[in-house]
Amino acid sequence: MGIFTMISIGVGLAMDAFAVSICQGLKMIKVNKKYAVIIALFFGVFQAMMPLIGYVIGVQFESYITSIDHWIAFILLGFIGFNMIKESREKEEIDECIYRLDYKELTMMAIATSIDALAVGVAFAFLNVNVLMAVSIIGIITFGLSLIGVLLGHTLGMKFKSNAEMFGGIVLIIIGLKILLEHLNII
Repeated sequence: MGIFTMISIGVGLAMDAFAVSICQGLKMIKVNKKYAVIIALFFGVFQAMMPLIGYVIGVQFESYITSIDHWIAFILLGFIGFNMIKESREKEEIDECIYRLDYKELTMMAIATSIDALAVGVAFAFLNVNVLMAVSIIGIITFGLSLIGVLLGHTLGMKFKSNAEMFGGIVLIIIGLKILLEHLNII
């Protein structure tokens, strides 16, 4: 597998993480570079770990993983999205508008957006792929796009802050629904 193909796979796998990172940035009143890097690291590391795990697992569990990965992503993203919409409707005091990093939520989002990478890793087991190079490329691309996503989301959030969190929740639900519908061959 060539470098261009690996980069293309990395960009394709990173798109969900990029969109979710935008949602995280939308919630920030003031951009926190440390949080932006942590968010990007979560997505980059999970996106790199999943194909490595998939590669190790190989064909043994392929049918089990691919048969439910879309449901797991849909449920996790839908749950987080509905919570964001609910929180956007609640009145908050000014002091409570400061963004706080929720590691449990971040972990769920990182898992949900990287489940497809697990299946890619299983495919790598059947191809002539330098797995360490592939997962490094996937992780670096996801990290970079996620960092850009957080910063872009913050910029958009400052312009449209009244409905930014609700919009972010809707986007997460749509991404989860898209993953589900694609895997059910509806779209």
